[in-house]
Amino acid sequence: MLFSLFRELPRNFLACFRWTNVVAGAAAGLVTFVLVHFGFDWWYFEQTRGETFLAFGLPAAIVGFFIPILVPVLLYWFGERTERPEVARAGVVVAQAELVGWLLSSLLKVFTGRLQPEFYTHLTNVDTSHTFLFGFWRHGIFWGWPSSHTTVAVAMAVVLLRLYGKNKFVAVLAILYAAYIALGVSVSIHWFSDMIAGVVFGIIVGSSVLLRQQSKPASSK
Repeated sequence: MLFSLFRELPRNFLACFRWTNVVAGAAAGLVTFVLVHFGFDWWYFEQTRGETFLAFGLPAAIVGFFIPILVPVLLYWFGERTERPEVARAGVVVAQAELVGWLLSSLLKVFTGRLQPEFYTHLTNVDTSHTFLFGFWRHGIFWGWPSSHTTVAVAMAVVLLRLYGKNKFVAVLAILYAAYIALGVSVSIHWFSDMIAGVVFGIIVGSSVLLRQQSKPASSK
């Protein structure tokens, strides 16, 4: 079962490029253009910077790195230990969504090269929200558009809500986690539109992985 994590990864990644998903991704780009062009990103930046916002938002960058590792590992371990293959499989599906989300958002960052907000000292008076370094690898894959933290968190939440949505505790926890990561990075290491785009791409990824999972023959699951 664990081998399928890598075997299915290319197909799940390509599934994100269905025409409906491409349209949704283009819409995220259009929303970003509007938010940047009319100054909302910069206005949001000016309203949400300071010690209080930083204390709330910066931990999201750390939490958003470790939780996506822990959740699928724990699901898979618990499923194997208790001989519940459906739980172990859920861990694999969650990991698939997270990996695809990270790959997709990183690929976009490679070409958009967006400059991140000055999040630590927040002393700048220069509007840099419009700075995109379009090209190839002009600003790495850590910073930029869309937010990988948000994409991965939302993709994970979409999968968990679909698989365990009837469990109110899991559903509420998944929603709260995704919301915290999204809002947290939007007031610290990312622009508001980076976060919005991350939500869109996270939904695309989570839905695409689930759709492929549901369309597979029962014998191959």
